[in-house]
Formats: sequence, structure tokens, C-alpha cells
Amino acid sequence: GAFVTLMPALFLGCSYILQPRFNAEAFIEAVERERVTHVMMVPSQIIALLNAPNFSPSRLASLEMLCSVGAPLHTEHKVRLTSALPNVFYELYGLTEGVIVILDKHDVARKMGSVGIPTPFFETRVVGEDGHDLPPHQTGEIVGRSPMLMAGYYGRPDLTAQAIVNGWMQTGDMGYLDEDGYLYLVDRKKDLIISGGVNVYPRDIEEVVVTHPDVLDVAVFGIPSDKWGEAPLGVVVLRPGAAVTASALRRWVNERVGARYQQLSDVIIVDEFPRNAAGKTLKRVMRDEFWKDRSAQL
Repeated sequence: GAFVTLMPALFLGCSYILQPRFNAEAFIEAVERERVTHVMMVPSQIIALLNAPNFSPSRLASLEMLCSVGAPLHTEHKVRLTSALPNVFYELYGLTEGVIVILDKHDVARKMGSVGIPTPFFETRVVGEDGHDLPPHQTGEIVGRSPMLMAGYYGRPDLTAQAIVNGWMQTGDMGYLDEDGYLYLVDRKKDLIISGGVNVYPRDIEEVVVTHPDVLDVAVFGIPSDKWGEAPLGVVVLRPGAAVTASALRRWVNERVGARYQQLSDVIIVDEFPRNAAGKTLKRVMRDEFWKDRSAQL
């Protein structure tokens, strides 16, 4: 993410503020002091920014672009951010392999749930299991191609053959297009929960959990269930000073999800999520851990 902004900055002769590590309070101070105009952030950093004790729209008034990258930003956080900092938010969905879709700041208000449209010379489609295009609002796998599509994975022609089919990159992400061609992410194909034979998308549940006033962040994934095959589990990080219990939070969520099969089997409260060096939540690490623990219990 930093490299994506570094190269254009060097090309244009801009000042580039590089910090040794991310700290929300220090970030806000740097933006205010240096009059920073453009920044890319992952969702966990945006959440930390919104909840920093020194957060103030006036201190970030120099920003012309704040772009969310790396993972979907929950609608609750997107609304809070765009309300506090209007006309600066962009969202980028893409793969390093050569797929890019951008939600422009001018489209945010009318396409809040979308990640935008492909940039010039890039193409994006949503296809079914048979590889054919799906109609608007029907969920399938997102595929894309562009002039910068990778030649392949180094030394792994087997993985390359799986990833690029007839010149189209198979993203492994599920989504749909609306009637205007805007892309909406649903979830990772690998994160799909199949509970009682029904497809359950964790992000739909996460969007409900994150609206609870005591919840700072959430990750939902499937764990083994002797009754349903898989069942949704919610792992949450609470806001400082929050007093809600796991059982109370589970009841609150299950009263508000849209269907019975979306109800959480359990809620686990943790201090923080495992993250990589870029700050992205490592949901798969958590899922593997809880999957192993649950499998041992059955």
C-alpha cells in the first residue's frame, strides 16, 4: 500500500511522509503538521483513526484523498468516515496480479455499498460456475483482466493455470454487478460458510455485528457443527471500557440478522486480531485455530 503511493509521489516530485509504524494518534499529528493530501489505509487503520482520542475532521482538513485498500471496509465505518470527512473517500478493490476497481469520491454517496468500477483499460465480470456472465444483482465469482495482468506465478505453472482461465484472472472473490456496472463485494469464496446446505456469507453478519455500539471490529467465519456441518462464529474486539458480555452480544446480533442460518453459534471476545505487517486482519489464522479447537470437541 505504501509503495502504491510512493511511486507516484516520486514521479510527481511530491513530499512523502514515511512513518516507521502505524499509530493513529501520530498519523493524525503528521497529517495536520505536514498538510498531507493523499493517503492509502487498510480498514483496521481507518477504524483506529476514527476511534483515536485526537481524531478531529479539522485536523485532517488537508486531505484530498483517503483511499481504503486491502480488505472490505464495513459500511458502518464507511458512513462514519464519509460523514466526518466528506468528499475525500475512495475505495480500491484489486489484486496485485492485475485487477483494479475503484470507487470514486463522487460516487460514494449514491453507491455506498459498492467498490466502484474498473479503471480505464481494465475489465471486470461476474461469472457463474459455468464461466458465463451473470445478470445484475446475481452473485458469482469476480474475474478480471488488464494490460498489467501478471504473466504467472513464478515457478508455479500449475497455480497459474488455475488462476488465469482464457485470459481472465479468477479472483476467488464473490460479488455482483448492479445495472450501472458497479461492483459489490459479497465475500471471499474460501470464506463461504455452508450451514445446513445453505450458503452463508460472513460479511453479511459482520455488517450487523459492527453496528453494536460496543463493538470496535469483528470477524465472522465458520466452525464445525455436528448439527449443521458448519456454523457461524463471531470474534470481536470491543471498544475501550465496553461492558457487554459475549452472550448478550450474541443475543443482540441473532435478533437482528436477516435469517436463522445467519445466527451466531457463539461469540468470542479478544483484545486484538492477528494482523500482518500491513495491518490486515488474518482471519484465516483465527479460523484455523478455532476450527481445530472445535473439531477436537466434536
